[in-house]
Amino acid sequence: MGNVIYKRVLLKLSGESLMGAQGHGIDSDRLADYARQIKQAVDDGVQVAIVIGGGNIFRGLQGASRGFDRVKGDQMGMLATVINSLALSSALGAVGQPSRVLTAIDMHPIGEHYSKWRAIEALEQGKVAIMSCGTGNPFFTTDTGSSLRGIEVEADVMLKGTRVDGIYTADPEKDPAATRFDRISYDEVLARGLKVMDLTAIVMCRENNLPIHVFNMDKAGNLERVLHGEPIGTVVHP
Repeated sequence: MGNVIYKRVLLKLSGESLMGAQGHGIDSDRLADYARQIKQAVDDGVQVAIVIGGGNIFRGLQGASRGFDRVKGDQMGMLATVINSLALSSALGAVGQPSRVLTAIDMHPIGEHYSKWRAIEALEQGKVAIMSCGTGNPFFTTDTGSSLRGIEVEADVMLKGTRVDGIYTADPEKDPAATRFDRISYDEVLARGLKVMDLTAIVMCRENNLPIHVFNMDKAGNLERVLHGEPIGTVVHP
């Protein structure tokens, strides 16, 4: 492979992807696979910041539909992202990759209180900066949290690791005629109503010129392929 095309990335992982085949909680094999791929990225010279969702444990919006107060439900979701962040940090440690967990809500000694400068300091020291609790506010998703953090730490790109290999004209699991985009503009994503990320996250990326690269993180080696410029997944661009 050639040289990496990004110096600093914001990697957004979904909580659901951590479930692996078991359908709930955290699959240790999937976690270990992610840790190996992330360590390889750092070894290749890429600075990696991570935001991870909490949907494998609790999702605030679904909780609200079951009678939870929305603010409390979203706070429960934030705590779920902390659990996932600690699990990922532990898995990274097991493969010899240092990391720091930063929390948007003061949560000492579980994690350090997030600031842009603490995160960048960790990245420049060769550590993975894992940023949890979303934005720290209710009514904002971890998609929006990852847009915000990616812009704050001055990432070159947001890498959205999912279980599908890019953005399609329709849901490929439901529509066999759906076709994948190689590249698509933010405006076209919005105009077509494509469910890439929530609207707030897309608009933030558009306003701050942060490209989004959507790819299948569950296929081992794909993160490295993206970082070396192989044409996989879909890039959302200005």
